[in-house]
Amino acid sequence: MKVSEIMTKDVISLSVDDSIKHAAELMKEYNIGSIPVNADDRGIVGIITDRDIILRCVAEDKDIKIQNVRSIMTTNPVVGDENINVCDAARIMSERQIRRLPITSNNQLVGIVTLGDLALEPNLQDEAEKALSEISETCAHSI
Repeated sequence: MKVSEIMTKDVISLSVDDSIKHAAELMKEYNIGSIPVNADDRGIVGIITDRDIILRCVAEDKDIKIQNVRSIMTTNPVVGDENINVCDAARIMSERQIRRLPITSNNQLVGIVTLGDLALEPNLQDEAEKALSEISETCAHSI
């Protein structure tokens, strides 16, 4: 099965020049924690997460109204092609410890695959569980 069959196709994105405030507003409006970032001539060039906003902007007392997404986004994001197999997508997400994989076609954003998308497919639940356990394992902190 290809990722294009299970991915979320209605995906919002930001421009590198959008404000961090705009990014946060979109995250609130759509109840999401990350947004792919486009540069018109190069396609997806980054991803901004709620964690990026907190650690790289709020914690450093930067002004979210004037600071742009480019200044705090995670660059060189891992992306997948719409024709890759869902098992390959799950493997990539597990190896790279990511919960969301932007999907492209001809260098343009066409969707996103999440661990939730994988978990919804009965025959992919094991893949999703494995990916989540590997992601969570390295992120666990002792208190």
